[in-house]
Amino acid sequence: MSEHWYDEAVIYCLDVETFADSDGDGVGDFRGLIGRLDYLYRLGVTCLWLNPIHPSPRRDDGYDVTDFYTVDPRLGSLGDFAELLHQAENRGIRVIIDLVVNHTSDQHPWFLDAVSSPDSRYRDWYVWSRDEPADRFQGMVFPGEQHDTWSYSRRAKAWYYHRFYDFQPDLNVRNPAVRAEMKKIMGFWLQLGVAGFRIDAAPFVIELTEPGNPSSPEDYGFLTELRQYTSWRRGDAVLLAEANVAPDLIVRYFGDEGGSGNRLHMLFDFLLNGRLVLALARQDPEPILEALRNTPGLPPGAQWATFLRNHDEIDLSRLTAEQRNEVFAKFGPQPSMRLYDRGIRRRLAPMLGGDRARLEMAYSLQFTLRGTPVLRYGEEIGMGEDLSLPDREVIRTPMQWSEAANGGFSAADKLVRPVISGGEYGYEKVNVTDQRHDPGSLLAWFERMIHTLRESPEVGAGTCTPVDVKLPPGVFVHRADGPPGSMLFLHNLGETPCTVDLSTVDLDADHPNQVFGDQPDQPVDGLAELELGRYGYRWIRLCRNPAG
Repeated sequence: MSEHWYDEAVIYCLDVETFADSDGDGVGDFRGLIGRLDYLYRLGVTCLWLNPIHPSPRRDDGYDVTDFYTVDPRLGSLGDFAELLHQAENRGIRVIIDLVVNHTSDQHPWFLDAVSSPDSRYRDWYVWSRDEPADRFQGMVFPGEQHDTWSYSRRAKAWYYHRFYDFQPDLNVRNPAVRAEMKKIMGFWLQLGVAGFRIDAAPFVIELTEPGNPSSPEDYGFLTELRQYTSWRRGDAVLLAEANVAPDLIVRYFGDEGGSGNRLHMLFDFLLNGRLVLALARQDPEPILEALRNTPGLPPGAQWATFLRNHDEIDLSRLTAEQRNEVFAKFGPQPSMRLYDRGIRRRLAPMLGGDRARLEMAYSLQFTLRGTPVLRYGEEIGMGEDLSLPDREVIRTPMQWSEAANGGFSAADKLVRPVISGGEYGYEKVNVTDQRHDPGSLLAWFERMIHTLRESPEVGAGTCTPVDVKLPPGVFVHRADGPPGSMLFLHNLGETPCTVDLSTVDLDADHPNQVFGDQPDQPVDGLAELELGRYGYRWIRLCRNPAG
């Protein structure tokens, strides 16, 4: 067993506002989420990641914050949030929240004060330029929607920097007072009982912006400060960061050049994600092998967070233009399915054509690869998307609980966002209640898969090694080894059934047996003739170490 709880966690990501509405106002809330904790416990979730919960004008789905020290009143009170933490803890579920400190809303009191006078105590909390910066039209995060990264404030009579939208001015991390405030924010929520933070836009949090310099320096040492502060406040708290950066920079987010692992605990594995989606599109595992070969090793205590779908678009920016077009052709053939010229704004079930076998294989592959799996709410029942909604809202529709009005999400006439209705993915056909009554449902499958994963701690805490042997086209075989024992995983990314021969590989097998697979009762009669069906997958326990 790992000494770090996050190595063997199953993280479930949700928007409180679209999960469950307890008071009938059309907006999900903490009390609604509390009422669904047993559902998450049964699913096998061990950690909840909540998207922004702070007060906000909601111009960017809550990422434009006006107060870091309380919760959006639409979601409930701070007392309701404390009760959520208590009830989650009773079920062995930790809670982490989004830490959105790269910027504030332009309606935040700090910014309103900053633009009011050059002598404001908050003036230097933001990034200013007296003259129009030469790099004003460079570095946009949302191309096509965002027009620049510097905007002029008539009140302040100066240009302010915003890596994201113009209503989200960047905080100035050069300012010691800003750094102290960021730590104070973290300390507040840790004191309430959160188990850590998902750091939004980590590369920009550490950016020391210089007007006119599109390649401003980055202060990785600030991550060390945040790690030290967090560890002093709560020893088991985790810092999970969003940083879609080049491989040679990854190690700097985890630790200094000595490789001590003294910065972030976890990073989302964007490199693997892009190549995993490319592999699914090609029905060829070679991109996965490439990602595993080219990713740097991690220092002690560091961990990847794997995902197929998150709360944003599937970001393909790390692929070549040719590879990106391959994925678009397969999974996002219509322009409305794409976003920012780099990503796909769809859920996985419709992306894979509603093919249950392929969907199972894809999630089996994600959950058995290196790292800790992250699951987006609704994926466990195969929810779809609403392409009529703008931007990333397409996959942020209300959770579908039943065939009742509004999918059982709310009794209100008007919802925070429309629930998907009608068609193959409407709540009338895709909902928790129906799948709860069907032992062959996708939800039942996810429960079995996650519980089997939690009986296999070497997956998250051990090594992940591709098996080097000649394999049939489309087949990927890897193993996980750790103190508890060894596991072998076979996945057929293609539609052609095949037989895999692993008899020439020294797998240290001791009465191998299948613990999970697309054909549950498939025997393991040696390793010479392991059958795999169309999009087949098999989890085989090679040996168990009782002392592990």
